[in-house]
Amino acid sequence: MRTFLIRRILAAIPTLLAVSLIIFLLLHSAPGGPMAVYANNPNVDPEDLRRLEQSLGLHDPYPVQYAKWLGSMLTGNWGVSYKYARPVGAILGERILATLQLVLVSLLIAAVIAIPVGVLGATARPALQRVVGAASMLGVSVPTFWLGIVVLLLLSVKVRLLPSGGMATIGADFSLADRLWHLLAPAAVLATLEIAGWSRYLRSMLLESLGQDYIRTARAKGLAEWRIVMRHALRNALLPLITLLGLQGGRLVGGALITETVFSWPGMGRLLVESLAARDYPVLMAAFMLMSVLVIAGNLAADLTYGVADPRIRLE
Repeated sequence: MRTFLIRRILAAIPTLLAVSLIIFLLLHSAPGGPMAVYANNPNVDPEDLRRLEQSLGLHDPYPVQYAKWLGSMLTGNWGVSYKYARPVGAILGERILATLQLVLVSLLIAAVIAIPVGVLGATARPALQRVVGAASMLGVSVPTFWLGIVVLLLLSVKVRLLPSGGMATIGADFSLADRLWHLLAPAAVLATLEIAGWSRYLRSMLLESLGQDYIRTARAKGLAEWRIVMRHALRNALLPLITLLGLQGGRLVGGALITETVFSWPGMGRLLVESLAARDYPVLMAAFMLMSVLVIAGNLAADLTYGVADPRIRLE
């Protein structure tokens, strides 16, 4: 196990370096720049702009800028935000905690709903299977931003059952119940696409498992059908889903930008939208690298979970 972990971590280093280089080139090749906001302002002195660009190192060639950023990143100095004039590490520390809360609750909701729906879609009567399939297709097709707006209009504006945004009640002391109350709507909306995709994927895997020889052997022994499905077929069908769970966590950190914007959730997604508009290079580079690390860590966690889900798998 230790050898496997060391090998995977070493293999991730060149991947992260390649990702950092690609992100750096894409961001710096985009039209405009951090000073574009001030360029058309007649009250801004062009000489002041040049001095500011010089102090930020924006006049340096791209290889020099990348080398400086990489050296600072490796030493733990993630730079200072152009937009907020604060250390990037402090900003990401605040936002990543909010997004992790949203993503973890979203994954929990998706898993709790998708697994029973997938089992039902594979084992129920044909008429009910068609209903489950249609519901899953609808979940895949509905845009997240539209669903979020509908939830706000119905449950926040008309019914006033859920808060309309934010992560805490203004002026109230922190409480777990209040945080979960604010988490419910954005986490449920974010989980919708995963519920639909996972249930359809699990249904196909479960149908494949139910056609295997060991299932026919279990039926020949007289085992109850629910025991065959839950103890034998489902366990094997869940193995590919574990990989999806590991990959989706890191993806949802970046993919939450629409949900966080709609529900005013102060997380990484909303920070990316604000930083992209301001061409805040230090924040964008650090945020994208953090998401890349989360994807790799999620993939590694999925590999380790394989050994728990199926004892036949040995990680060497």
